[in-house]
Amino acid sequence: QVQLVESGGGLVQPGGSLRLSCAASGSIFSINNMGWYRQAPGKERELVAHISDGGHTKYADSVKGRFTISRDNVKNTVYLQMNSLKPEDTAVYSCNAGIKPTDSYYFPVSYWGQGTQVTVSS
Repeated sequence: QVQLVESGGGLVQPGGSLRLSCAASGSIFSINNMGWYRQAPGKERELVAHISDGGHTKYADSVKGRFTISRDNVKNTVYLQMNSLKPEDTAVYSCNAGIKPTDSYYFPVSYWGQGTQVTVSS
C-alpha cells in the first residue's frame, strides 16, 4: 500500500510564501514523475508543476518564476516552494506520483495525496 501525505498548506497574505511537502510511503520500488496540481472552487484541476525522476521540471505559465518544484529521492518527497503568492493561487493543492510498488510492475501506478488547502488573502 502506497500513501502520499501532503503538508504545508495554510493561510498567507498576498506576496507571502509557503512550502508544500508530499511524502510517499509504503511499498515503493521506484518513483517516476512527481507533480503538484491545484483545483480552485468552480474550476477544473490544473497542473502546477512537474518533475521527472531525472530532475527535469515543467511549470504552468501562471506560476513560472514564482514557484519551484524539487524532490528528495532518498526521502521519497516532493516539494513546492511558492513565493510571491497571489489571491488567484488560492486552491486545494494535491500531489501526484507515478510509483512502481514492486519490480513486477511494468508501468508505474498513479497515486494521489489527499490535498492541502492554500488560501492567499489579506
